[in-house]
Amino acid sequence: MKEALARWQANFYTGLAIVLPAVISIALVKWLFGTVSNVTDPLLFFLPARWTHDPNGVTRWWWSLTALVLAIVLISLIGRLARYLLFKKVLQLVDLLLLRVPLLNKIYGAIKQVNEAFTTSNKSSFKQVVLVEFPKQGIYSVGFITGEQHGEAQQKTQQHVVSVFIPTTPNPTSGYLVLMPEDQLIKLEMSVADGIKFIISLGAVSPPYPLDRGISRETLPATVPTPSRLECGPKA
Repeated sequence: MKEALARWQANFYTGLAIVLPAVISIALVKWLFGTVSNVTDPLLFFLPARWTHDPNGVTRWWWSLTALVLAIVLISLIGRLARYLLFKKVLQLVDLLLLRVPLLNKIYGAIKQVNEAFTTSNKSSFKQVVLVEFPKQGIYSVGFITGEQHGEAQQKTQQHVVSVFIPTTPNPTSGYLVLMPEDQLIKLEMSVADGIKFIISLGAVSPPYPLDRGISRETLPATVPTPSRLECGPKA
């Protein structure tokens, strides 16, 4: 009886490992599509509700897909028109009006700043994965350098401090922002994409370095050198 139960458990865990990634992926796509549909479905306002909704008042999925395609077309059209001076003036006027609406201006302004941080030509944002001693000395967390220009902080600390975003796991969209001296960072070779995968997978997925490159554990140092003895790049 115990052997049969053990075989069943082994088969179940094997099947779960095969099925779970596909199930989670499908669920995430379904959730994302439903979330986006809540925003794009109103674009079908010009169509009769009896066409787009079922008897329960829920938008039929093919009409939601049509609304999503329509949203993509409209966004592309706005991007095209933004190249012309007249439309730029209109966008600037709308931007100014949104920034003058109480409460809305706080939300819109914050989102606009975050969007500009990711879309500008500043190539230092989220381009470097680092290890930092956080939340206390001797414990290392994975972080991302997000900025290096902090005149006031550098002047008052007399150090070259950089912005480091330390995400939480498994949700990398929240976390902590810390300003740390650059010589206290351990810069990693992994890409930003690999760093995000490492965080989302709870540390289970990491790029093959260095043990997977033929280096045995016996050849590694017993302790990790302190960040102050590591070369972290030239200071500004």
